[in-house]
Amino acid sequence: MNWEFIFKYLPLYQEAALLTFKIGLIGIAVSIIIGLFCSLVLYYKVPVLRQIATVYIEISRNTPLLIQLFFIYYALPKVGVQVSSEMAGYIGLAFLGGSYMSETFRSGLESVDKIQTESALSLGMKHPQIMRYVILPQAFSTSVPPFVANVIFLLKETSVFSAVSLMDLMFVAKDLIGLYYKTTECLFMLVVFYLIILLPVSILGSVLERKLRYAGFGD
Repeated sequence: MNWEFIFKYLPLYQEAALLTFKIGLIGIAVSIIIGLFCSLVLYYKVPVLRQIATVYIEISRNTPLLIQLFFIYYALPKVGVQVSSEMAGYIGLAFLGGSYMSETFRSGLESVDKIQTESALSLGMKHPQIMRYVILPQAFSTSVPPFVANVIFLLKETSVFSAVSLMDLMFVAKDLIGLYYKTTECLFMLVVFYLIILLPVSILGSVLERKLRYAGFGD
Protein backbone atom coordinates (compact mmCIF):
# COMPACT_ATOMS: atom_id res chain seq x y z
CA MET A 1 0.00 0.00 0.00
CA ASN A 2 1.52 3.31 -1.13
CA TRP A 3 0.49 5.71 1.65
CA GLU A 4 2.30 8.62 0.02
CA PHE A 5 0.07 8.27 -3.03
CA ILE A 6 -3.01 8.01 -0.82
CA PHE A 7 -2.25 11.19 1.13
CA LYS A 8 -1.32 13.03 -2.06
CA TYR A 9 -4.69 12.42 -3.74
CA LEU A 10 -6.80 12.41 -0.58
CA PRO A 11 -8.06 16.00 -1.20
CA LEU A 12 -9.25 14.95 -4.67
CA TYR A 13 -11.30 12.16 -3.13
CA GLN A 14 -12.66 14.56 -0.51
CA GLU A 15 -13.95 16.92 -3.21
CA ALA A 16 -15.45 14.01 -5.13
CA ALA A 17 -17.09 12.68 -1.96
CA LEU A 18 -18.66 16.07 -1.23
CA LEU A 19 -20.04 16.24 -4.77
CA THR A 20 -21.35 12.68 -4.53
CA PHE A 21 -23.01 13.40 -1.19
CA LYS A 22 -24.46 16.70 -2.45
CA ILE A 23 -26.05 15.09 -5.51
CA GLY A 24 -27.27 12.16 -3.42
CA LEU A 25 -28.80 14.44 -0.78
CA ILE A 26 -30.61 16.73 -3.24
CA GLY A 27 -31.69 13.85 -5.47
CA ILE A 28 -33.10 11.90 -2.52
CA ALA A 29 -34.88 14.99 -1.14
CA VAL A 30 -36.63 15.54 -4.49
CA SER A 31 -37.42 11.83 -4.76
CA ILE A 32 -39.13 11.96 -1.35
CA ILE A 33 -41.38 14.78 -2.57
CA ILE A 34 -42.19 12.90 -5.79
CA GLY A 35 -42.76 9.66 -3.88
CA LEU A 36 -45.06 11.27 -1.33
CA PHE A 37 -47.14 12.91 -4.07
CA CYS A 38 -47.45 9.70 -6.10
CA SER A 39 -48.28 7.61 -3.02
CA LEU A 40 -51.12 9.96 -2.05
CA VAL A 41 -52.42 9.93 -5.63
CA LEU A 42 -52.44 6.11 -5.62
CA TYR A 43 -53.85 5.87 -2.09
CA TYR A 44 -56.79 8.16 -2.85
CA LYS A 45 -57.15 6.73 -6.40
CA VAL A 46 -57.20 10.16 -8.07
CA PRO A 47 -58.53 9.80 -11.64
CA VAL A 48 -56.03 10.34 -14.50
CA LEU A 49 -53.19 11.19 -12.10
CA ARG A 50 -53.36 7.63 -10.79
CA GLN A 51 -52.72 6.20 -14.26
CA ILE A 52 -49.89 8.67 -14.90
CA ALA A 53 -48.26 7.82 -11.56
CA THR A 54 -48.54 4.08 -12.28
CA VAL A 55 -46.90 4.44 -15.72
CA TYR A 56 -44.12 6.60 -14.23
CA ILE A 57 -43.42 4.08 -11.46
CA GLU A 58 -43.26 1.14 -13.87
CA ILE A 59 -40.93 2.97 -16.29
CA SER A 60 -38.69 4.25 -13.51
CA ARG A 61 -38.37 0.96 -11.61
CA ASN A 62 -37.88 -1.20 -14.70
CA THR A 63 -35.11 0.79 -16.40
CA PRO A 64 -31.54 1.04 -15.06
CA LEU A 65 -30.33 4.40 -13.77
CA LEU A 66 -27.49 4.28 -16.29
CA ILE A 67 -29.92 4.23 -19.22
CA GLN A 68 -31.93 7.05 -17.66
CA LEU A 69 -28.76 9.13 -17.30
CA PHE A 70 -27.78 8.46 -20.91
CA PHE A 71 -31.22 9.58 -22.05
CA ILE A 72 -31.11 12.76 -19.94
CA TYR A 73 -27.51 13.71 -20.76
CA TYR A 74 -27.15 12.60 -24.38
CA ALA A 75 -30.69 12.42 -25.83
CA LEU A 76 -32.29 15.59 -24.45
CA PRO A 77 -29.72 17.91 -26.11
CA LYS A 78 -30.81 16.44 -29.45
CA VAL A 79 -34.22 18.06 -28.94
CA GLY A 80 -32.75 21.33 -27.71
CA VAL A 81 -32.69 20.69 -23.94
CA GLN A 82 -29.16 21.22 -22.63
CA VAL A 83 -28.44 19.47 -19.33
CA SER A 84 -25.16 19.61 -17.41
CA SER A 85 -23.69 16.40 -16.01
CA GLU A 86 -24.47 17.53 -12.45
CA MET A 87 -28.07 18.37 -13.31
CA ALA A 88 -28.40 15.02 -15.08
CA GLY A 89 -27.33 13.39 -11.82
CA TYR A 90 -29.99 15.27 -9.83
CA ILE A 91 -32.74 14.48 -12.34
CA GLY A 92 -31.75 10.84 -12.79
CA LEU A 93 -31.55 10.08 -9.08
CA ALA A 94 -34.83 11.89 -8.35
CA PHE A 95 -36.57 10.11 -11.24
CA LEU A 96 -35.41 6.69 -10.08
CA GLY A 97 -35.84 7.34 -6.37
CA GLY A 98 -39.33 8.80 -6.71
CA SER A 99 -40.79 5.46 -7.79
CA TYR A 100 -39.14 3.52 -4.96
CA MET A 101 -40.17 6.11 -2.38
CA SER A 102 -43.71 6.08 -3.74
CA GLU A 103 -44.06 2.34 -3.26
CA THR A 104 -42.56 2.60 0.23
CA PHE A 105 -44.96 5.33 1.32
CA ARG A 106 -47.93 3.66 -0.37
CA SER A 107 -47.31 0.37 1.44
CA GLY A 108 -47.08 2.31 4.71
CA LEU A 109 -50.38 4.09 4.06
CA GLU A 110 -52.13 0.87 3.08
CA SER A 111 -50.85 -0.91 6.21
CA VAL A 112 -53.27 1.16 8.33
CA ASP A 113 -56.57 -0.68 8.74
CA LYS A 114 -59.59 0.89 7.06
CA ILE A 115 -61.54 0.45 10.29
CA GLN A 116 -59.42 3.17 11.87
CA THR A 117 -60.38 5.63 9.15
CA GLU A 118 -64.04 4.69 9.51
CA SER A 119 -63.85 5.09 13.29
CA ALA A 120 -62.24 8.51 12.92
CA LEU A 121 -64.98 9.59 10.49
CA SER A 122 -67.64 8.43 12.92
CA LEU A 123 -66.04 10.62 15.58
CA GLY A 124 -66.44 13.64 13.32
CA MET A 125 -62.86 13.98 12.10
CA LYS A 126 -62.31 15.32 8.59
CA HIS A 127 -60.10 13.61 6.01
CA PRO A 128 -57.09 15.98 6.44
CA GLN A 129 -57.26 15.41 10.21
CA ILE A 130 -57.47 11.65 9.75
CA MET A 131 -54.45 11.68 7.47
CA ARG A 132 -52.43 13.83 9.88
CA TYR A 133 -53.34 12.28 13.23
CA VAL A 134 -54.34 8.69 12.43
CA ILE A 135 -52.79 7.44 9.19
CA LEU A 136 -49.46 9.25 8.81
CA PRO A 137 -47.99 8.44 12.28
CA GLN A 138 -48.63 4.71 11.78
CA ALA A 139 -47.59 4.74 8.14
CA PHE A 140 -44.35 6.52 9.06
CA SER A 141 -43.32 3.89 11.61
CA THR A 142 -44.05 1.12 9.10
CA SER A 143 -42.17 2.85 6.28
CA VAL A 144 -38.92 3.59 8.13
CA PRO A 145 -37.04 0.31 7.38
CA PRO A 146 -37.75 0.30 3.60
CA PHE A 147 -37.22 4.08 3.49
CA VAL A 148 -33.73 3.77 4.97
CA ALA A 149 -32.98 0.89 2.61
CA ASN A 150 -34.04 3.07 -0.34
CA VAL A 151 -31.82 5.94 0.82
CA ILE A 152 -28.81 3.63 1.04
CA PHE A 153 -29.66 2.10 -2.34
CA LEU A 154 -29.89 5.53 -4.00
CA LEU A 155 -26.61 6.70 -2.44
CA LYS A 156 -24.91 3.59 -3.83
CA GLU A 157 -26.45 4.26 -7.24
CA THR A 158 -24.42 7.49 -7.43
CA SER A 159 -21.50 5.29 -8.47
CA VAL A 160 -22.81 5.27 -12.07
CA PHE A 161 -22.66 9.06 -12.46
CA SER A 162 -19.14 8.83 -13.85
CA ALA A 163 -20.75 7.57 -17.08
CA VAL A 164 -21.88 11.15 -17.81
CA SER A 165 -18.46 12.68 -17.03
CA LEU A 166 -19.41 13.74 -13.51
CA MET A 167 -16.34 13.92 -11.26
CA ASP A 168 -17.74 11.80 -8.46
CA LEU A 169 -15.89 9.18 -6.41
CA MET A 170 -16.05 6.51 -9.09
CA PHE A 171 -14.84 8.92 -11.79
CA VAL A 172 -11.82 9.96 -9.69
CA ALA A 173 -10.96 6.34 -8.84
CA LYS A 174 -11.13 5.19 -12.48
CA ASP A 175 -9.19 8.24 -13.65
CA LEU A 176 -6.33 7.72 -11.19
CA ILE A 177 -6.19 3.99 -11.91
CA GLY A 178 -5.90 4.75 -15.63
CA LEU A 179 -3.14 7.31 -15.04
CA TYR A 180 -1.01 5.65 -12.36
CA TYR A 181 -2.14 1.99 -12.22
CA LYS A 182 -2.49 2.24 -8.42
CA THR A 183 -5.52 -0.02 -8.33
CA THR A 184 -5.26 -1.11 -4.69
CA GLU A 185 -4.79 2.41 -3.32
CA CYS A 186 -7.53 3.93 -5.48
CA LEU A 187 -10.07 1.25 -4.66
CA PHE A 188 -9.15 1.44 -0.98
CA MET A 189 -9.92 5.17 -0.88
CA LEU A 190 -13.10 4.59 -2.91
CA VAL A 191 -14.38 2.03 -0.39
CA VAL A 192 -13.41 4.17 2.61
CA PHE A 193 -15.22 7.26 1.35
CA TYR A 194 -18.35 5.33 0.42
CA LEU A 195 -18.34 3.82 3.91
CA ILE A 196 -18.02 7.32 5.38
CA ILE A 197 -21.12 8.35 3.42
CA LEU A 198 -23.22 5.21 3.93
CA LEU A 199 -22.44 3.99 7.47
CA PRO A 200 -23.92 7.01 9.30
CA VAL A 201 -27.13 6.62 7.29
CA SER A 202 -27.32 2.92 8.15
CA ILE A 203 -26.62 3.52 11.85
CA LEU A 204 -29.12 6.39 12.06
CA GLY A 205 -31.76 4.24 10.36
CA SER A 206 -31.19 1.37 12.82
CA VAL A 207 -31.45 3.71 15.81
CA LEU A 208 -34.64 5.31 14.48
CA GLU A 209 -36.16 1.92 13.76
CA ARG A 210 -35.43 0.68 17.31
CA LYS A 211 -36.93 3.84 18.84
CA LEU A 212 -40.09 3.51 16.77
CA ARG A 213 -40.38 -0.17 17.67
CA TYR A 214 -39.94 0.68 21.36
CA ALA A 215 -42.56 3.45 21.11
CA GLY A 216 -44.99 1.13 19.36
CA PHE A 217 -44.50 -2.09 21.31
CA GLY A 218 -42.59 -1.10 24.42
CA ASP A 219 -39.73 -3.58 23.98
